[in-house]
Amino acid sequence: MPEPTTFPRLLLAHADARPDAPALREKYLGIWQTWTWRETATEVREVAAGLASLGFKRGDNLAIIGDNRPQLYMAFASAQCLGGVAVPMYQDAVADEMTYVLDNAEIKFAIVEDQEQVDKLLEAREKAPVEHIIFDDPRGLRNYSAPGLQSLEALRALGRDYMAKHPSFIDAEIEKGKTTDVSVMLYTSGTTGKPKGVCQTHEAFITAAQGGVAFDHLVGTDNVLSYLPMAWVGDHLFSYAQWLVAGFTVNCPESGDTVMIDLREIGPTYYFAPPRIFEGMLTNVMIRMEDASKLKRWLFDKFMAVAKRSGAKILDGEAVSFGDRVKYALGNVFVFGPLKNTLGLSRIRVAYTAGAAIGPDLFRFYRSIGINLKQLYGQTETCAYVTLQPDRQIKFDSVGKAAPSVEVKLAENGEVLVRGPMVLKEYYKRPDATAESIDQEGYFHTGDAGVFDGDGHLKIIDRAKDVGRLANDAMFAPNYIENKLKFFSHIKEAVCFGHGKDAVMAFINIDLTAVGNWAERRNIVYSGYIDLAGKPEVYELIRECVEKCNAELATEGELAHSQIARFLVLHKELDPDDDELTRTRKVRRGFIQEKYGPLVDALFSGKQMQHIETQVKFEDGRTGSIAADIKIAEAKRFPAVTKAAA
Repeated sequence: MPEPTTFPRLLLAHADARPDAPALREKYLGIWQTWTWRETATEVREVAAGLASLGFKRGDNLAIIGDNRPQLYMAFASAQCLGGVAVPMYQDAVADEMTYVLDNAEIKFAIVEDQEQVDKLLEAREKAPVEHIIFDDPRGLRNYSAPGLQSLEALRALGRDYMAKHPSFIDAEIEKGKTTDVSVMLYTSGTTGKPKGVCQTHEAFITAAQGGVAFDHLVGTDNVLSYLPMAWVGDHLFSYAQWLVAGFTVNCPESGDTVMIDLREIGPTYYFAPPRIFEGMLTNVMIRMEDASKLKRWLFDKFMAVAKRSGAKILDGEAVSFGDRVKYALGNVFVFGPLKNTLGLSRIRVAYTAGAAIGPDLFRFYRSIGINLKQLYGQTETCAYVTLQPDRQIKFDSVGKAAPSVEVKLAENGEVLVRGPMVLKEYYKRPDATAESIDQEGYFHTGDAGVFDGDGHLKIIDRAKDVGRLANDAMFAPNYIENKLKFFSHIKEAVCFGHGKDAVMAFINIDLTAVGNWAERRNIVYSGYIDLAGKPEVYELIRECVEKCNAELATEGELAHSQIARFLVLHKELDPDDDELTRTRKVRRGFIQEKYGPLVDALFSGKQMQHIETQVKFEDGRTGSIAADIKIAEAKRFPAVTKAAA
C-alpha cells in the first residue's frame, strides 16, 4: 500500500490492520452503537460512490452540518476519497449566516444531520447554489419533496449500485489523492468582518496530528468524547485528524443535553474542552458542595487543602513529604477519586484546554486532583497547532513551547509569527488576504501579541490589533483584562473599553447559574436574568470581583495603569444570534461598542444610570426588544506596585 499521506489512505490502513477494532461510537436512544474500522471504511466508500453518482467530483466542496455524528465524520472522508473538500459549518448558525458560506464556497452538495438543518438549507438555497441535500435523520422529513433532497441511506444505495458498475473507481480516486491537496476548508469566526475560508491540506492536518499524537503518546486504545462544533478547528484536529492518525475511538454523545452523562459513561482517556467547560464543571462542584452535609464539606475542605499544597507536585513527579503523600492518597479515596468519577474524568491521561485564557486557580484545581490538564495554542490557520505544554513543564501563565515541526518567533511589535507544514495553503478566493497573512519567509502572522519567558515558554497577551494605549500612554490590552474578569465564576463574559481614554470601563455579563445559586442562598428573590443583573447585591458581588482584578493588575507592570474605573452589568447575555459574539464565542468588540453606544458614552461621561432599548433575535426567528435602566458603578483602583513589593 502507498504511504498513508491522505486521510482516506489512513482510514484504509486502519481498516486493513485492525478491522474489528471500534472506530466510532454514538449513543442513540440510550444505547451505544459501534462502528468498527471495517464498517467505517465500507460506509465511507458507499457514500463517496453515491456522491460520485450525483456528479460530485475532484475539487468540489461538500458542506457538512450537524451535531457530532459518526455519519458526518465519515462524510469528511467520503468527500476526500473523491478529491473533494469538506466544509463543516456551525450547526447553530441561522440560514442567513449559512447562505454566505454556501455561496462563498460554491457549495452544490451538502450532507446534514436532520430536519432543522434541511429547513435552513432549503431557505438558504434561494440565494446559494445548493443542489443536493442529503440528510441522516429522517424524522419529520417524510412529506418533504424538494428537488435534490434524499436520505443518506438512499445515497448509500446509489453508491453500492455505482460500485457494482465501477468496481475500481473509488480505489482509483483515492490513489489520485496527493498530500498537498486541500482536505478541508474551515471558516474563520469573522470577529471583524465576513468569515474567510481557510484551506488546509492533508499534509497540514496530518503533520499537526502526528506531532500531537507522538507528543502525548496517544494510541489506538484511547477514547475521546466528541461534542464541540465540527466546524471548529480544535474538533477537526482532535476528533478527525488525530483519530485517523492514532486510530483511537471517537464517541459522539446522544445530544448536547446529555454530554455530561455520556462523559461519565465513556470515561475518556483523552479530553479537550475550552475554559468555559472546565469553569462550568467547577461551578457545579462548588454548588453541590454548598448543598452537602457538614461532614462532606469538612472532608472536601480538608483534603482540598492537601491537594492544593501537594497534588500538582505529585502529578509532576516532584518531591513531596511522606505525610502529604499519605494524606493525598486518603484524599484520593474519599474526595478526589469520587469527584473525578462524577465529572467523568477518572480515566483521563491527558486533558487540554485552549481558545481563551484559563484562570490560574481553575488550572491549579484540576491539576491538584490529579488531572493532567495542559494548555495549547493555535489558530484555524495553523490547524490549532503552534505550542504545547510538555509534561512536568506546566506553567499557568504560558501556552507552552513550540510544538514539533513548528517554528515560532516574535516580530518587532511583539506579534507572534509561526512557520511550519501546518500553516494554511490559502484563504479561499482571497489571494490578497493570503499574501497579507503569510510573509516572504513563510511565516504566518497570527495577529496575537506575545512574549517568551526565560524558559522559552510563550505567553499570549492579547490580539495585536486590540492592544492600544490609554490617554496617558499606558498599555491597554482589553482581552487580557476580560480574561482576568472571566476567571471569576460569577462573571460569564466581559467587554472592556479604554483605547485613547483616561480610564478603562467594562461591560459585565453575570453567570446566571452561579449568581442565581448565590442569590437563592441569600434569599434574594428575582424573576429572571434582567431582574437579577440589576440587584444592588449583585452589583456589590461583581464590584468585589472587579476590584480583585484591579489588585492583580496593580502588580503587572505597565498594565497596572489599565485598572477598571467604572463598570455596568448588562441587562442581557451577549449572544451569537445577536451578532455580539462569534459562533466560537469571541467578543465582537467593535460591534458591541456601536450597538451599545449610549452605555459606552454613559460610562465615560460619569453618569450613574442609563436607559437602553436593545433589539434581540429569538430562537424561532422573530425579533423584539428589551429595555432596562442600567446602573453604573465605580470600582476601587490600586497604586502600581512591583512584583517583589506585592
